[in-house]
Amino acid sequence: MFAIICTDKDGALETRKANRDQHLAYLDASPIVLAGPFLGGDIAMTGSLIIVDLATRAEAEAWAANDPYAKAGLFQKVRIEEFKKVIG
Repeated sequence: MFAIICTDKDGALETRKANRDQHLAYLDASPIVLAGPFLGGDIAMTGSLIIVDLATRAEAEAWAANDPYAKAGLFQKVRIEEFKKVIG
């Protein structure tokens, strides 16, 4: 399992909105455990946290690269960390 932690580029809210439907469809067709946006002080979305149930880092990297948000250039930074679910 992997956590994909994404930080949006500054001023990219319109990119996020324009690609949201494709992103959500991609999530629906994926092995998602948990997903949602990070919120700024004004409730604007500033990034994403996605937990995917994939076996290898290579699979997680490929999944992240094919996310419509990533393809649209929304993210300034993407961090992928192996994740072990302990509670919940």
